[in-house]
Amino acid sequence: MMRDVVIVGGSIAAVTAADALRQQGHDGPITIVSDERHAPYVRPPLSKGMLKGTESVDSVFMAPLRADLDFRPKTRARGLDLGRRRVLLEGGEELPYDGLVVASGARARRLGPPEAGELVVRDLDDALRLRESLTTARSVVIVGGGFLGMEIASTARGLGLDVTVVDRDPPLVRQFGAFLAGHMTRAALAAGVRLVHAPDGVRLAGTPATAVLTGDGAPLEADVIVTAAGDLPNVEWLAGSGLGGPGGLLVDERCRVAPGVVAAGDVVTRVSDHTDLPRRSPHWGSAIDQARAAALALLKGDEAPEYRPSPYYWTEQWGLDIKICGRILPGCETHVVTGSMEEGSALLQWTRDGATVAAATVNHRMPVVKLRKLAAAPVPERTTG
Repeated sequence: MMRDVVIVGGSIAAVTAADALRQQGHDGPITIVSDERHAPYVRPPLSKGMLKGTESVDSVFMAPLRADLDFRPKTRARGLDLGRRRVLLEGGEELPYDGLVVASGARARRLGPPEAGELVVRDLDDALRLRESLTTARSVVIVGGGFLGMEIASTARGLGLDVTVVDRDPPLVRQFGAFLAGHMTRAALAAGVRLVHAPDGVRLAGTPATAVLTGDGAPLEADVIVTAAGDLPNVEWLAGSGLGGPGGLLVDERCRVAPGVVAAGDVVTRVSDHTDLPRRSPHWGSAIDQARAAALALLKGDEAPEYRPSPYYWTEQWGLDIKICGRILPGCETHVVTGSMEEGSALLQWTRDGATVAAATVNHRMPVVKLRKLAAAPVPERTTG
């Protein structure tokens, strides 16, 4: 019988897992340990409304936790004893568990040591530091032209800063495909952003950093240097347990890792339906879905339903409000269902091997439930782009 549950992590995956356990009837103790000093909050606004100043800091916090949860902020897990079923905490305390949810998330990847002074956006304190820095800066260089980097670039440009984005790959293509990424990149250029291609990578110059050096040694100088070059799953505390690796924590079809251990959120890696290689899906919607699946797996074992990924994510940049369901895969064909990109509002679908794999709205109001249906619907014959 499962009695004591420990959840390591304090973000949306951790809170969702705790709520799901209670909703499914678990009445035993649930302890949540988080190394952050804040109460649980949501991360998407950190690079969007909160960074822009259009949303207050208070708006990112979740509703107060249930009174029947033992939440411990500023508490770091340092190890896991699988045999004895104990989570080891800094300071020497050990938390026994019958069920463990690993939701320890990820941290920002950095280019240099702490003294380099580069800024990142991963947690609330990161976002607050960057927001303050942008208010007094005149220029910013952003390393990384992906999802996060271009959102930061859009905000900084909207504040009137000179903005340079440098990456070894074309901006946004991996996340949005060539068709949509091309449209977003043109919008960035029209807004006055400088895009620098650095196929050989970059390095920081100065302590603290005042420039980014590309492979040919050309300096890109700025008042603020921001790194938006991905993240690293927080699995170091699992070293010695036999679980986890540099790429994350591999789960099965029910988000299970080992007997009595499940995982959810940015720490999770799983074998994709479209490739034999494990991959992560570090999105807000994935964290919620995985957490619910993981909670059911703890309670019901093999009787629990399998986790079926249904990615949903969104971005706001360059005046574009884009929401996507599904996964835009390499080799997809893009179809404009209604509207047009030139007119500023459209519905898009992506197909691969004749099957629809994703759909998106661009400045178009559509409920998420309908967008999910569009991501699985046949493509109309009317328009193709």
